[in-house]
Amino acid sequence: MYQQSGTPPSTVRISSDTTVGSATPQRVSARYFVLTDAGKPVFSSRHEDGDSDTLSSTMGLVQALLSVFIDDGDKLRSINSGELRITFLLRSPLYYVCASTWGEPESVTRTHLEYLHLQILSIVTAAQLRRIFERRTNFDLRRLLNGAEPFLFSLLNRLELDLAMSTSSLHCLQLDPNLRSRVADALVPITKMKDTLYIVLVAGGRVVTLVRPKKHSIHPADIHVLVNTAHAPSIYNSPASASWIPICLPKYNPAVFVNAYISFLWKPDDNSLETPLNTEDRELASSSRGEEGRYQRNPSSDAGLCLICISGGGEFETVRSWCDSVAQKLQSQGTLQSITDAMESGKTHYSVSQLAVPGLRHFVYKSRPHVQITFPIFEDPYDSRDEIRRIITMYQTVYDAIHAKSGQSGPLKLQCIRTDKETVMGWITQPFELYIALSPRLPKTAVINAANAVTRWVKKEERNLLLRDAPVF
Repeated sequence: MYQQSGTPPSTVRISSDTTVGSATPQRVSARYFVLTDAGKPVFSSRHEDGDSDTLSSTMGLVQALLSVFIDDGDKLRSINSGELRITFLLRSPLYYVCASTWGEPESVTRTHLEYLHLQILSIVTAAQLRRIFERRTNFDLRRLLNGAEPFLFSLLNRLELDLAMSTSSLHCLQLDPNLRSRVADALVPITKMKDTLYIVLVAGGRVVTLVRPKKHSIHPADIHVLVNTAHAPSIYNSPASASWIPICLPKYNPAVFVNAYISFLWKPDDNSLETPLNTEDRELASSSRGEEGRYQRNPSSDAGLCLICISGGGEFETVRSWCDSVAQKLQSQGTLQSITDAMESGKTHYSVSQLAVPGLRHFVYKSRPHVQITFPIFEDPYDSRDEIRRIITMYQTVYDAIHAKSGQSGPLKLQCIRTDKETVMGWITQPFELYIALSPRLPKTAVINAANAVTRWVKKEERNLLLRDAPVF
């Protein structure tokens, strides 16, 4: 392993009680703000900030601070004060701000702000924003975003623990490859649907399969925007069986809207998902509101089976009829039942114990050619929300170092962090990236052996874990 990478990992000894991801639930604070370049408030991640004079004053101060740097031809990226880091992202005419005490790398909060920007662009296109603020620099964008806040709150809650979003990849549903293939074949559109762009089936918040045109692929960020939109409470909890919504996919084209037909083929009963839920979902289910009391995802919403069809034209009736026929076909063939049975029985998740690797506690494997990740459920010692956040922050710290996201001198092939609680190592090669958490007592040779064992296991199980060879049209 070390021979392939060229250099041994750099090891940093830190105290897990005081540094990376050490904040207690009472101390954790991440607040997000969006304002215009004129200083007008657009969005705040706390309700109590909504219409207060304090928010307006804060936004004015932020705008003035940013303007000083812009006037000097510079950009203000972040401010650090003790445990508090304030990160800025400028996407004119909007400014994005995150204030966090969690201890994650700056690149992580910057990624969060980028996704917040993409979600806003999905509601108001970049072209619309430009035209609006060219005409009226002091325009109050909150009027245009009225009713869209649930999509933003849902996104922020998702970002907190979503490893796929952190690694710019997809997390696909573990599924028998023959079953996945049958689903994919059923989703190939008919020739009449000339303006169809993408068709995606999502189960438990993870992609089962997707069908796309031969000419281009879909960017993972657009998939995340779609999944978040479909599972936002206003869509998921709608009494309608299906919804048509205009949406902009920023990575596809930030200047235009496309039409998304969102249909839930199955939603679980409240008590039907005991086994397949990972620890994150169980934690969400145990509390109806988050630490901030602000944006807590509905624990059951991601468990639904959702069909999304994206069309660039106005073939509304054709698309609706076709989606209905697909649902009937999946039902009559027993394919839909097979998927829901797999979800309810826990077969769409796996445990780290299945690998039987001594000292292995958790891992995240990213297939670089497929741009997809896979990882086991979170279990002891990562069996609480706080511990999950802590280990994810450790992964993010190693990911940041390997990819030189925060101004490091250059990317690394290997990086290792040892704490009193675990050893976390990152390893990047041409075909994959691996982030692995192990017992802190393991010697270096055992760490190497464990990493190699994980890569062998994932390679053996790849057809079940990853989406490969999805059909095109």
